[in-house]
Amino acid sequence: MRAVVYDRYGPPAVQRLEEVARPVPKHDEVLIKIHATTVNRLDCATREANRRSGLAVSLITRIVFGIRRPRRRILGSELAGVIEAVGATVNEFAVGDHVFGATGLRFGAHAEFICIGENARLAHKPSAMSFEQAAAVCDGAFNALSCLRQAHLQKGQTILIYGASGSIGTAGVQLARYFETDVTAVCSTKNLELVKSLGADAVIDYTQEDFTKNGATYDVIFDAVGKHSFRRCRGSLKRGGSYLATDGFRNLLLALRPWGIGHKKVRFPSSMPTKKDILLIKGLIDTGKYRAVIDRCYPLEDVVEATKYVETEQKTGNVVLTVARR
Repeated sequence: MRAVVYDRYGPPAVQRLEEVARPVPKHDEVLIKIHATTVNRLDCATREANRRSGLAVSLITRIVFGIRRPRRRILGSELAGVIEAVGATVNEFAVGDHVFGATGLRFGAHAEFICIGENARLAHKPSAMSFEQAAAVCDGAFNALSCLRQAHLQKGQTILIYGASGSIGTAGVQLARYFETDVTAVCSTKNLELVKSLGADAVIDYTQEDFTKNGATYDVIFDAVGKHSFRRCRGSLKRGGSYLATDGFRNLLLALRPWGIGHKKVRFPSSMPTKKDILLIKGLIDTGKYRAVIDRCYPLEDVVEATKYVETEQKTGNVVLTVARR
């Protein structure tokens, strides 16, 4: 089968298309013919061993994924496709089922086939979604859901989402509406109408206004792109408010403090997504309360160009790779 592999950490160009052995499902696994996957922030950070996040984070990344070279040669953590074969004890899925899901840190989705456990984060694809749309759901939704749960959101609270037009941000806007909060979304001029259509109650164009200086305060500030800081946002939080961080070693250290600063707390995602989470998201999709946002689609062989575009940090929503040969 065809797969995108990389044998050393580095820039997007370390990736290449190669023929590799097709996996064989174990008794509790399904073999999926992948039709679509994505290039996301996790793929990019892992491929370069988190070099941009500093020496400490880069070292931790290498300890986890391989000191000198990556142990897992195939990236890709989101997918949608068709079940090609099932293991002997699999009951939930059958050959021919259309599915979508996420592999997380196991990766492996930048390929034509993959084996996934029946009880992993895998579900039947929403019938109204294309393979491309379904592939673009999980990473953003899981990251946003993990962060929002840390804030213990309640109906009627106010939340500001910075970076509301990215993969995590577009998911965050929709999930914050699910939690019945009042959502203010911050994005660039070109994406104002998009985030309104996703359910934002108010929007701020960051090219025209600095939300930290307008005097408004919120119960929660969700930095979905890692470009702000607790220090800058603290004055815009209400007493007892939470700053939700998606990454950053400093934010992790602040979140580990048993006390807050000025009755305000940094919160960092600490739970891993589960089977129940993908079923929750599927339910929201089926009832019209959640949709995928796709910026661009590339064929699998153009993975380097797709990765370069993701690393401009200017994408809206998700970048998809189409995989299956038609």
